[in-house]
Amino acid sequence: MKAVITIVGRDQVGIVAMVSGILATNGVNVLNINQNILDGFFNMLMISDISKSKVSLKELQEILKEHGQKIGLDIKVQHEDIFNIMHRI
Repeated sequence: MKAVITIVGRDQVGIVAMVSGILATNGVNVLNINQNILDGFFNMLMISDISKSKVSLKELQEILKEHGQKIGLDIKVQHEDIFNIMHRI
């Protein structure tokens, strides 16, 4: 099962390390990363494999959201199917 993780906020040192560390700790494998920084704003999209995760999708959503809020980031985690349905043209 795949999940799409989006991270948006002011650029700062350690964003990728924090998110990757949380994912690794919880058994989530990162499959693909796309990031950019535009005028000081950090934007990253990660495709991850959560099939061997130690936590549920809901728990992962809460963990990342909470850690993101502490440093001023908006982090969302969506099941791949939901993400695809929301972004159909």
